[in-house]
Amino acid sequence: MNSPAEPDRQRERANIRRAMRQIRGSISAAQRRQFSEDIARHIGAARLLRPHSRIALFASLHDEPDTAPLLRLAAAHGADIFLPRIDSIRASRMSFAPINGQWRVNRYGIVEPAGTLRAPARFMNVIFMPLLAFDGQGTRLGMGGGYYDRALAFRRQRRHWAGPALIGIAYEAQQLPRLHAQLHDVRLDGIVTPRGIRWF
Repeated sequence: MNSPAEPDRQRERANIRRAMRQIRGSISAAQRRQFSEDIARHIGAARLLRPHSRIALFASLHDEPDTAPLLRLAAAHGADIFLPRIDSIRASRMSFAPINGQWRVNRYGIVEPAGTLRAPARFMNVIFMPLLAFDGQGTRLGMGGGYYDRALAFRRQRRHWAGPALIGIAYEAQQLPRLHAQLHDVRLDGIVTPRGIRWF
């Protein structure tokens, strides 16, 4: 049963999503390119990209930080790179598929690897995650589909952290003082913005 405050929380989240889309959309193409390079540089300096480590990235939307520089850097370090692939739209379920040079566009207009090979989230060493907003406690507000929260539900059942590392990628302006976490939310372990990496 939903609490009496739940409709208000849903409206609040919808308003935040709308505001954050406007903020992302206000960033110029030149700024986006620079910010994306900065983000990749910070991740490289943190030594998160190791040979044969399993790194999950995401195909960026037009207003998100571009993950292409990070993908190139991960490949140069010899990491095994995976991208999300939707398994069921009805159940909001996804897994991760290795980059194999074959592509398809899913229902949301997002590019994902074609083919049948895929792996669960727990198989990854590091998962870089898109988001619309975050706070200083590692609470993440996504697009609302619940794909990441379902794929990472096993993290909520652990008493001790044992990976994969969950790192959000965002612009600095996407941070809010506080987001109200829902029971199904999976918290980030860290966030990387053009200013650097912070751990929660």
